[in-house]
Amino acid sequence: MATIRDVAKKAGVSVATVSRVLNSNGYVNNETKKKVDEAIRQLNYKPNAVARSLYKKTSKTIGLIVPDIVNPFFPELARAVEDTAHKKGYNVFFCNTDENVEKEEHYLEILLQKYVDGVIVASNTLTAEKVKELNIPVVSIDRKITAEIPTVVVKNKEGAQKATSYLKEIGCERIAHLRGPHHIDNANERVDGYLEEVGSAPWFQSSYIADGNYVMKTAIQSTLELLERHPEIDGIFAANDVMAIGAIKAAHRIGKKVPEELAIIGFDGISMAEATTPELTTFAQPIYDMGTAVTDLLVKLIEKKPVERTFLELEVALIERESTRKQNNNKGGR
Repeated sequence: MATIRDVAKKAGVSVATVSRVLNSNGYVNNETKKKVDEAIRQLNYKPNAVARSLYKKTSKTIGLIVPDIVNPFFPELARAVEDTAHKKGYNVFFCNTDENVEKEEHYLEILLQKYVDGVIVASNTLTAEKVKELNIPVVSIDRKITAEIPTVVVKNKEGAQKATSYLKEIGCERIAHLRGPHHIDNANERVDGYLEEVGSAPWFQSSYIADGNYVMKTAIQSTLELLERHPEIDGIFAANDVMAIGAIKAAHRIGKKVPEELAIIGFDGISMAEATTPELTTFAQPIYDMGTAVTDLLVKLIEKKPVERTFLELEVALIERESTRKQNNNKGGR
């Protein structure tokens, strides 16, 4: 492989001049620059990315930290981040923390050692103090950290309220909720939206809310327990699509027909929702748009470009499929 010294020798200039051309640092007249560029082309010289990072303290890379790669929401989000970063000339380091604080801190240290230019995080544990210590641009996706950190989320409470209202509109009279983890703010916002719609109903009991933890296996077991405890349930709003798919599986296991006897709606809009039987109705987050927006925001911060808004709250949209349909309103005695 050609070295920077080989380039300098062929172009008839010093190594320092080649370095200035490569790094666009300092004055080099056009004639000399052409000689260096031609030597680079002829020798097929590839600059050492690590050395350039050490010199410039920048790497044209960003970090993406997510809490759970098993949840299909995050790979779909990562695809959008990678696509957008690539178009803007950046590479992406992808890190999965498994909701583990020590693992998250370890990845942050590695990203700093790699001289990443900024980080996108979906985190429940990262603090404002830690972000400040990083001393590089950080933006949050899907979950809020603090008001000072630029963030891209969706209207979780409003979407949850609309999802629950939709079940009421199609005739459901006893609606349960599979909630996400208690320590995640978007899960709590979705509970609040559900309660806004049914919390004051005469039939409502707190036992209509069950922990699903955003995990399919947990949601299956919680749905089985819900339906055993409250056989009158005719609608379930799950706080993410993975749990909604678990609810469909649970209903199938006990012979309860979806949607004839039990309507189920999710929240996210992951591609897997179209692969279920029946296909899942959901309130979809604009996942790709979220990834694009958060990457645009980070790159602007890195490149010190003007940023109009540092808090983006995007809309969610109903996608009607087979897991919900008009219920029979003549249920007698309810």
